[in-house]
Amino acid sequence: MENNGSYLLQLASDLGPWAWLIGGIVLLALELAMPGSFLIWLGLAALVVGIASFVVDLSWQVAWIGFAALALVFLLVGRRLFSAERTTSDRPHLNERGQALIGRQFTLTEPIVGGEGRVRIGDTLWRVRGPNLTAGTQIEVSQTDSATLIVVPVATGNS
Repeated sequence: MENNGSYLLQLASDLGPWAWLIGGIVLLALELAMPGSFLIWLGLAALVVGIASFVVDLSWQVAWIGFAALALVFLLVGRRLFSAERTTSDRPHLNERGQALIGRQFTLTEPIVGGEGRVRIGDTLWRVRGPNLTAGTQIEVSQTDSATLIVVPVATGNS
């Protein structure tokens, strides 16, 4: 019985350009099942080599060198195109709720005693840190520390 490795090489040789097309389709299908965007570039490179192999009779050495070069080019271009898309957002603090509250003003729900208190924002009761203040005082969120809001009293125009 033949070695499995030599069987696969013989099968790829018998399939010729179809081996590249099948490999490209398999890589593209695997991309759907895996997170990230790496296999798509390899799959596209394999498809291009397969199509080129139908047009020009490529030796296996040229086909593999072409595949490696195309995969590298596609990977670099793809990373550049898709990484620029992720950097801009109309809601940069979507998953950082505390950060999104910085600069906003609220009414203190519970007094701040010993530097700690609570404020209700929407349906959530947030832990706050700041100077001792009575309940009902207007506060402004100046920064966050994990899930704790750091607050300062809002200066009123009466002073």
